[in-house]
Amino acid sequence: MSHPLTRAAIVAEARDWIGTRYRHQASLKGTGCDCLGLVRGVWRGCVGCEPEAPPPYAPDWAEASGEEALAEAALRHLVPVALDTFGAGDILLFRWRAGLVAKHAAIATGEATMVHAHDGASVCEVALAPWWRRRLAFAFAFPGVG
Repeated sequence: MSHPLTRAAIVAEARDWIGTRYRHQASLKGTGCDCLGLVRGVWRGCVGCEPEAPPPYAPDWAEASGEEALAEAALRHLVPVALDTFGAGDILLFRWRAGLVAKHAAIATGEATMVHAHDGASVCEVALAPWWRRRLAFAFAFPGVG
């Protein structure tokens, strides 16, 4: 029997990744992941098999394509949430600068905190400071979250 997916379970799984080293295109808890790999790993830990495999991508993939590929993939599998109503367990997508596509993902752990994987650092929980809030472009909930 499966258990209903809760925000607390998503946050607990995301926090379990804290300390995992940044590694481009990886998604292995305790070994390495990038921001998408973190989201993929939390999906596997909370939902099950990934709904699709990401294509290979270079660190500058968004600049090269100009397409909202990350947001489009999220729309295929997640539920859009208004930016001013996201909650713990929701996935947040950020733009590095205005005019660029969203290419960084994090998991909200509350109204003012998130877990993310950032190049040059390990997975960590940080404040959703004004710098991050200005760059927030999309928010999504896991399907079926209660």
